[in-house]
Amino acid sequence: MKITDYLKDHILFLDGAMGTMLQKHGLGPGELPEKWNIDKPDVITEVHKAYFDAGSNVVSTNTFGANILKFSVEELEDIVKAAVENARKAAELSSGTQEKWVALDIGPSGRLLAPYGDLEFEDAVALFAQTVKLGAKYGADLIFIETMNDIHETKAALLAAKENCDLPVFVSNAYGEDGKLMTGASPAAVIAMLEGLGADAVGMNCSLGPAMLAPVAEEYLRLASVPVILKPNAGLPRIVEKKTVYDVLPDTFAEEVAVLLHKGVRITGGCCGTAPEYIAAVVRAADGITVKEVSDKDTTCIASHTHGIVLGDETVWIGDRTHALCNPECRAYLQDGDIDSVVSDGCDEQDEEVHMLALNVSVPDGDEAESLAEAVFEMQTLVNLPLFLDTSDGTALEAALRCYKGKAMVGTVYAVRESMDVFFPIVRKYGAAVVCLTADENGVPVKAADRAALAGQMLAEAEKYGIARKDIVFAAAPLTGGESDAAETVEAVRQITTLGCRTILNVSGTVYTGDGVPMNGDAFAAMAAEAGVSCVLGDPYSGIFENFR
Repeated sequence: MKITDYLKDHILFLDGAMGTMLQKHGLGPGELPEKWNIDKPDVITEVHKAYFDAGSNVVSTNTFGANILKFSVEELEDIVKAAVENARKAAELSSGTQEKWVALDIGPSGRLLAPYGDLEFEDAVALFAQTVKLGAKYGADLIFIETMNDIHETKAALLAAKENCDLPVFVSNAYGEDGKLMTGASPAAVIAMLEGLGADAVGMNCSLGPAMLAPVAEEYLRLASVPVILKPNAGLPRIVEKKTVYDVLPDTFAEEVAVLLHKGVRITGGCCGTAPEYIAAVVRAADGITVKEVSDKDTTCIASHTHGIVLGDETVWIGDRTHALCNPECRAYLQDGDIDSVVSDGCDEQDEEVHMLALNVSVPDGDEAESLAEAVFEMQTLVNLPLFLDTSDGTALEAALRCYKGKAMVGTVYAVRESMDVFFPIVRKYGAAVVCLTADENGVPVKAADRAALAGQMLAEAEKYGIARKDIVFAAAPLTGGESDAAETVEAVRQITTLGCRTILNVSGTVYTGDGVPMNGDAFAAMAAEAGVSCVLGDPYSGIFENFR
């Protein structure tokens, strides 16, 4: 049975700690545990078998630190091959009758990614890809990426898995007592990114015991539309007589885990300090628990590397000072190659309490792909806000999304075959939300009903590519030239909202009344707010956003 099918109706039990068990067998300080796959395969098989005998459905290979930063290519292949064989042998030797799978275990690289460290993003993708390909080659059933404490490295590992195998991928991050990753990401930001990139299950492991991880687990259950993983430590570590001990015993551990299983956690096991008796206790405690259905939360979350913004809770303000087509100063900076000033304006907009920034770097004779990726990297170094990446260049879009930390909103796509065929595959691969303009080869229709009809057509096309309705944001663009427009634009927002999609309006441009008279921007913003628009794009210094307070 496929593990993803099993998960639909069952709680899935993982194994416990490997390092703790190997230390009991004599693993010394500084010794690389991955080498034991070859040097002491019987010990590794014995540990895996003990977990299967305790009731684990999944054991993770002894490859947590197996990557090309620590081992040569030849050594790495030998280690991964032996690791999968040891786990597979344990499954065959185990007396347990439960369903069993072998996961290729992938931990952090051991290096910090730029800008915190010197490991470049694509180098991180490449090193994880090497391990993934070997795991798939030698017969792993799934990829388990765990103990990640940086959202960017998490993305590198998940991209490597998705691009180099077709196995299911589980991803688990390590949260601190503040409920965030080491580099500051909230559960909302991590979930938005991982679900967008296609993780089959998401969750948390390590760091804390089950009771202390409960608030993070509950946040995952509130936001995640895929199965949630809980793999805690046996409490907090202490040093007693020069040995590391943990303060939560098996029965207490199992009781605390069971509370979260009742609330909907679907995948559980143990991390540091746990052993087969912990897993056996959890399996006993889970007996009789009714499995809760995993539901689509229908949440449109746009995330930076630190936090997520939900479209629909309240009107989201998007600052346009970093958008070359909206702001002449930004355009001038870019023509001079001055990315630093664009980033500086983004910092200033953040101080104006906008929720997101619109980033567009399109200028004549510029290399948009290079400039947009550079601007995204530099912006996320200093600004914590999610970004709306606005470009008509597919190459630029992919370059920017690849290095983006979180889940971006991107655009702009038109109701034109060429535009949709370029953008929608990129959006699907990188899990972004996409802004679709209600315009075709003939421009923006005059009537609201015609704009809503275009929205319906684009919605159908986007869904063919596997883009969720909740991640499609429609721009009912105002007309120009003094035509009757403001009322029709607002009515288009109302009609598109009934399709179950989010909307965005640029409220800082000139719009007109039914008599062709220019309309005050504040009045148009007030109309948009009353119509329930999801996002507004404008100049935060103009006062327009005051209409949405």
